[in-house]
Amino acid sequence: MIRIAAVGDIHMGPDSQGLLRPAFETLPECADLLLLAGDLTRHGTPEEARVVAKEVRDLGVPVVAVLGNHDHHDDRPDEVTAVLRDAGAHVLEGQGTVVTSGGARIGVAGTKGFGGGFVGRCAGEFGEPVMKEFVRYSRRSADSLRTSLEQLGEEGCDARIALTHFSPVPDTLAGEPLEIYPFLGSYLLAEAIDTAGADLAVHGHAHAGTEHGMTSGGVRVRNVAQPVIGRAFHVYHLPVRDHATTGAAAQAAR
Repeated sequence: MIRIAAVGDIHMGPDSQGLLRPAFETLPECADLLLLAGDLTRHGTPEEARVVAKEVRDLGVPVVAVLGNHDHHDDRPDEVTAVLRDAGAHVLEGQGTVVTSGGARIGVAGTKGFGGGFVGRCAGEFGEPVMKEFVRYSRRSADSLRTSLEQLGEEGCDARIALTHFSPVPDTLAGEPLEIYPFLGSYLLAEAIDTAGADLAVHGHAHAGTEHGMTSGGVRVRNVAQPVIGRAFHVYHLPVRDHATTGAAAQAAR
């Protein structure tokens, strides 16, 4: 059994140093890796990133992260990424990584993702250049997620996880105002996950949303925004992949 600890939207700043560290130090006892689903800082400054870095350094389990919209606010995402990588975290944007823990090879494909909405009520690649670029940005994020998941599939991982900040499905947005759904996620992410296959999809961003959801292809989706899960992290369990099985995983995450 593979144990996946995950949390997003921790929004750390100088006054929150040490807040999560005591809980994170228990991770080796209950999890094989930690996923951070974006919005790790409040305003995306390197100073705030250094606070996060101290929380996750030398935890005894691999740490894999994506950035969120807050982490881009100060227009220094590369610096934020560098600070977190210096602390040992795998920070992904349109890439995948394989970590080994407890004898299992766990593949994580990550991208921040973007908005645009969901089937039947989504933005189209039409009209003004800025509107077309909005949708193209979402599409590029989804395409990179699909490619990364496919590459991880070729590497024979024991589990594959899609890690995003924006949501791939509307299910986990339940509780948020309907008017802002297009700014909380995109169906293109779910299409990418279903096309490439995954055992679990993890995201944040929707503070007033719902934890559990599912893609139309049957991949479990979990909203791990801290206001939703109400704790330092939540642990999900995945069976080790049957390498004879292809396509989207049929196994459930508890």
